[in-house]
Amino acid sequence: MSLKGKTAVITGSTSGIGLGVAHELAKAGASIVVNSFSDSAADHAIAKEIAETHGVEARYIQADMSKEDQCRALIETAGACDILVNNAGIQHVAPIDEFPVEKWNAIIAINLSSAFHTTAAALPLMRRAGWGRVVNIASAHGLTASPYKSAYVAAKHGIVGMTKVVALETAKEPITANAICPGYVLTPLVEAQIPDTMEKYGMGREEVIEKVMLERQPSKEFATVEQLGGTAVFLCSDAAAQITGTTISVDGGWTAL
Repeated sequence: MSLKGKTAVITGSTSGIGLGVAHELAKAGASIVVNSFSDSAADHAIAKEIAETHGVEARYIQADMSKEDQCRALIETAGACDILVNNAGIQHVAPIDEFPVEKWNAIIAINLSSAFHTTAAALPLMRRAGWGRVVNIASAHGLTASPYKSAYVAAKHGIVGMTKVVALETAKEPITANAICPGYVLTPLVEAQIPDTMEKYGMGREEVIEKVMLERQPSKEFATVEQLGGTAVFLCSDAAAQITGTTISVDGGWTAL
């Protein structure tokens, strides 16, 4: 499908899933706004690369997703937001009774509250344009749980719930809201964890991927950022116009267990 004439704002999109989604939306013709908190030369270079690769307009806008005023300012600065992809997220692992309060607050702010603020700012723009798509990057942990990830699991369950509310509030409008729930995705961050995990368990690369990292992913294969981007493009298509308020799992069967 063509997304020419649409503007997509993707939070946390200078690496990993967010960057993959940005590329796939750009490939479909959308103008792209990439985002991070760092505002480095590399961030701006990423936007330039997307523009040159796909022949679309692409720009970088700095915003710290832990700050509610900056979340809303991101959308205001973009000026248009036909497609909002709430992707920004962080992680910390610890037992509940040892979980640092500051880590809990940061994860809830970035993984959950930021999506509330960006969505609240984007919906008026979508209504003015007469069309809109909200795509929230949740997780398999938005549908199930794992120990030691209390803040992340709580935030991702919250994202799934908020997605349903947005869908109900826009049900009679040409606006949809859905959540993509990835399992393990081979991002640069995950790739960087493999050598340490190999050393910890005394296993080779393939064995540690299959038996440790993908223990709960029945396909024993990572999802790719391109697959997640393709799913986002589908949710923006006319074929998905009546898909709203639901989750699409891209998890190799994880949540089927």
